[in-house]
Amino acid sequence: MTHNINFMVGGEAGQGVQSVGFLLAKVFARSGYHVFADQDYESRVRGGHNFFRVRVKESQVMAAAEPVDVLIALNKESIDLHRKEVTNDGVIVFDAESVKDISTGGNLFGVPLASIAEERTGNKVMANTVALAAALGLVGYDFGIIEKVLRDHFGAEEAGEDNARAARAGYDYTQRNFKGIFNQRISPLGDSKRMLLNGNEAIALGAIAAGCKFIAAYPMTPSTPIMEYLEAKAREFDLVVVQPEDEIAAINMIVGAGYAGARAMTATSGSGFCLMVEGLGLAGITETPVVIVDGQRSGPAVGLPTRTEQGDLQFVLHAHHGDFPRAVLAPANVEDAFWLTVKAFNLAEKYQLPVIMLTDHYLASSYATVERFNVSKVTIDRGLLFSGISGEYLRYKITDSGISPRAFPGQEGALVVADADEHNEVGHIIEDAETRTRMVQKRLRKLFGLKQDIAPPRLYGTERADNTLIGWGSTYGALREAIDILRKEKTSVNLLHLSEIWPFPAEAVADVLSSSKNNYVVENNATGQLARLIRSETGKEVDDKILKFDGRPFTPSQIVEQVKKRGC
Repeated sequence: MTHNINFMVGGEAGQGVQSVGFLLAKVFARSGYHVFADQDYESRVRGGHNFFRVRVKESQVMAAAEPVDVLIALNKESIDLHRKEVTNDGVIVFDAESVKDISTGGNLFGVPLASIAEERTGNKVMANTVALAAALGLVGYDFGIIEKVLRDHFGAEEAGEDNARAARAGYDYTQRNFKGIFNQRISPLGDSKRMLLNGNEAIALGAIAAGCKFIAAYPMTPSTPIMEYLEAKAREFDLVVVQPEDEIAAINMIVGAGYAGARAMTATSGSGFCLMVEGLGLAGITETPVVIVDGQRSGPAVGLPTRTEQGDLQFVLHAHHGDFPRAVLAPANVEDAFWLTVKAFNLAEKYQLPVIMLTDHYLASSYATVERFNVSKVTIDRGLLFSGISGEYLRYKITDSGISPRAFPGQEGALVVADADEHNEVGHIIEDAETRTRMVQKRLRKLFGLKQDIAPPRLYGTERADNTLIGWGSTYGALREAIDILRKEKTSVNLLHLSEIWPFPAEAVADVLSSSKNNYVVENNATGQLARLIRSETGKEVDDKILKFDGRPFTPSQIVEQVKKRGC
């Protein structure tokens, strides 16, 4: 039997929804399954409805999906909100003692979660562990794997022992009382060497692999875990991690670190990036390599701070006054997040400019199973470095490529001069029109080389199709699965997806658009920002837009539904 089963854990903040969801994902990842897990939570420390979805398949899984097969409801609200999402033969596990005013029977399986936890461990808090194991007992999973994951997660001391006991009791309860009632049984596939990572962790690992030595960031959802992950690895990898007083200080610190020769980055969200714009311009005019991660969330202002959106594309393309080059990358998935981070650092130093990585809340906080990264394929390109010349060192020497030999302050044989004002080749402030014109042109010439290093868009499906869906960033997984569904239904459709957005690969995009009868841009914003970019860079108008801006990500079925409404 081929498995494609969806779990959901629901409850309020403080009930351990994220912990249970993550452990559930880890159990299946550990035993050979492909997993995709995403989470939805409100912006409060306690209270407010949260849920965590875990999708499990024997083959690659790339997005969240509906409906729910097993709902672990840690409170009544979760039953009320998600009961209609549960399949007809699905199940709901809940605490039968705390949820009294609800009809039982059918797909509702009441387990005395808190009582079991208190009886076995003396602590009702472990009711969520009881619930986790009870749900896995319903599908008949190997308890040995559950126990191993819990002990690895909580440690071999008292916490690990208590959680293992609580889990055993919850597992045994459903085995005794509900065995065979749920028709989906899942068995381990075998040991797996795949990693279970979210987008933030992949970016942090990519930064380490790329040789990042300095990160300054002010905490802001959804990018804070990047800084936290790197801080935990700081001693091991000789990193300097700083939390300054605000985002303005953070961008200026990494510009300073980049000027001194360190590979440097910051991570923020759209509203934090707003504060960084002046510092972005400083990196632009001083030709300083920096990497900036913008984890997009719903705006404007605070918006929905714990929800997802793709609303910053036009902003990061045009942020700051004046003209200067930059690169913009947008990872498609967890694996992409690792490799594009490595590329971001290389592009930043090769072309001596800022590189902006656009992730979003969905990708940042979603987990996926990925093969181990082959770090032997990581290459480090530090660009054109000064190696010693006679005469005066020219930090901003006019060259055909726009790239000048780069020396670091204190380096023998070079006096490095930099200023936020316009300057001459040495770096001294100027006011004359001729030098100003030559320096602007010099910096912009970098775009010709940079464009050659931007990978073309992914084309998934047949080379030519009647219908083309176009997306960017984290929509890739949902779009790919939507394409598979539509093609099984004999729809002529393919996918054009962009992860490396600027400089814009106009020719490749225009070629695909010219070959399809209908094309639809699919993105998580209200105005079709990619559609506008396509029009401005190719002169071609897309036929229609499929937009979602409620703070939630697309699922494959939602995309399929919208495509069918348009007559495909």
